[in-house]
Amino acid sequence: MTAQSTPVDGPPPTGIPSTGNPPTGDPLRAWADRTSCVQGGDLAFHLTGAAGAAVRVRVTDAVSGQTRFTATVHAPDWTLAVPEEWPSSLYRATFDVPLENRPTTDEAEHEVWFAVRAALTETAAPSRILVSIPFATWRAYTHAGQPHRGLYYSEQPYRAARVSFASPGGGPPPERWEEGLLRWLPDAGYQVDYCSGLDLHNGDELLARYCLLVVNGHDEYWSMEMRDSVENFARRGGNVAFFAANTAWWQMRLEDDGRTMVCHRDAVTDPMTATDPRRTTVEWSSAPVDRPENSMTGLSFRRGAGAWGEGMAVMGKEAYTVRFADHWAFTGTGLTDGEPFARGALGYETDACALEWTDGVPRATGVDGTPGSFVVLATADLRHWREYGQGGAATMGVFRLGAGTVFNAGTINWGSVLADDPVADRITRNVLDRLSGAAPGDGWDTAGTPDGVRALAACESVLFGADTRGRLLCREVSGQNLPWRPVGSAPGVRALASAREAAGGLPLELYAATEDGRLLRRDPVPTPVPGADGEEWTQVGQVPPGTTGLALCDAGIFAVTPHDDTLHYLSALALDEPWQVLGDAGGAIALTTLSCRLWAVTADGRLRTRLPAGPSDGPVAFADAGTPGPPPHPRTTLAAHAGVLYATAPGAPLRVCGGPALPSR
Repeated sequence: MTAQSTPVDGPPPTGIPSTGNPPTGDPLRAWADRTSCVQGGDLAFHLTGAAGAAVRVRVTDAVSGQTRFTATVHAPDWTLAVPEEWPSSLYRATFDVPLENRPTTDEAEHEVWFAVRAALTETAAPSRILVSIPFATWRAYTHAGQPHRGLYYSEQPYRAARVSFASPGGGPPPERWEEGLLRWLPDAGYQVDYCSGLDLHNGDELLARYCLLVVNGHDEYWSMEMRDSVENFARRGGNVAFFAANTAWWQMRLEDDGRTMVCHRDAVTDPMTATDPRRTTVEWSSAPVDRPENSMTGLSFRRGAGAWGEGMAVMGKEAYTVRFADHWAFTGTGLTDGEPFARGALGYETDACALEWTDGVPRATGVDGTPGSFVVLATADLRHWREYGQGGAATMGVFRLGAGTVFNAGTINWGSVLADDPVADRITRNVLDRLSGAAPGDGWDTAGTPDGVRALAACESVLFGADTRGRLLCREVSGQNLPWRPVGSAPGVRALASAREAAGGLPLELYAATEDGRLLRRDPVPTPVPGADGEEWTQVGQVPPGTTGLALCDAGIFAVTPHDDTLHYLSALALDEPWQVLGDAGGAIALTTLSCRLWAVTADGRLRTRLPAGPSDGPVAFADAGTPGPPPHPRTTLAAHAGVLYATAPGAPLRVCGGPALPSR
């Protein structure tokens, strides 16, 4: 059918009858075929309850508040031709007839919300950031408490297991959890594109055009295909920012070509349990799915907190506490460890993970599915929320997922404080700028405060360091800002190394090169040896004079001497043999072994690598890696563990680089 268009800044459409009679007939209800449409595409709407009357429609950009279109249409069907020039955004179409002719409805069933996606062509430059709108969660909460109509309330026997997107309702809940961030983004100067969360279902092609996916507010219902697409995006190098909580709590399925959401919340009643248990619509962390959501998000509502009903007022009282102020997420905030921030941002539900504490510093244990690379940035103790619903905690953090980075604010209500809280504003900018590539880092993140460590090695999943005071220190291998603890002495030690697990038949031991040319060895014991006082080390040979870097690979020991830029080799199985010169060291001042390769750093901060070829393998040269090295320092030291490089120098912070790139061929 055709629409009678009216300029958006003109008077309301005319031709709508006004009888002055009391309301008659069914309430006006409206819905669309889909939750999103591309720029220049068509979106079909359907109306009931208007009994053939003329209906006024107004389409508003819900982010900017600008009215984009008004027209007079006639029920029951109308198609909106979305102009190509409309910005990608969240939109609301409101259908109306004179109030005196329309009975009221309990829900906004005369409103239809939809996203307009960017028409990404070869000539159109997309935004770096894609913001997902949680239409599945909005739909799940529509008609809550109405038997057979809504997915809620979750334990009522007459809740629906199937709800249709092609039906009235499905807009945001009254709290509008997503609105704060959506309104803040343009005010803060960010140009972003929007999509429906359902567009992430088989969304590999869509996501491939962006650097950063933003998940906002309350995005509780995810299909397996949505999750697979987002995880694949991150593993290929895309980044994800969750300014959200209770994320991906329920698995749902899409049927009827995406028009129906299925969520039984019960493995017994879901027929898929018997045929494809991975798709059973239960909590992601529950059997038979057993795929904890925090392996994608880093956090889970399982350990989070919730304040419901009248208890939601407690949200305004709560704040995060900083746990890692030196992290890039806090750059420019002026915060220090232990300070509160973002008061009012926590709630109404929060996500968290299992933690262990060392001298006041938290670390994710990983027992609940949180990745080992997760770095805790802030925490909040919300155990007292059991009075209002669910006691627990809130956690903010960041981790690696494949080649990508994932940030999680750990709260549904983050966007509510952005307009008035300069610290929350700065953190959000830091995340968006870094993960969208607008202000990328150098690949090295801070993992600890400055100290006097001048030699590093990782052995048996423990990071060991020798400091300028002659002490042997250790801490867990982690990007967390964990404290070092003394475990012995390291007299004159200038370089440390260890054999790789199950390599060359060597036991896992620490090797050390001292300033006076000794080669030492000891067990990698991460606790003090009573009464040893340095005697826990055994001299097993000599190192070339001036050695500053040491590495073990394939039962061979490699050493660098910067004063003559030489790489040396000695078989670890024949320590009484003389060292052999392999050639120039490529400017290396420190060495380590990662993924069966030698890695080196130079005094001017270059990261270099080569195969661990010995004397019989012919000449092999160092080449620059595809990743920058740590900040230049004449006494940098390196270590490696599980695909991650660690670097530090006396007086410099410990830094970590996950997944360093190999040189291009």
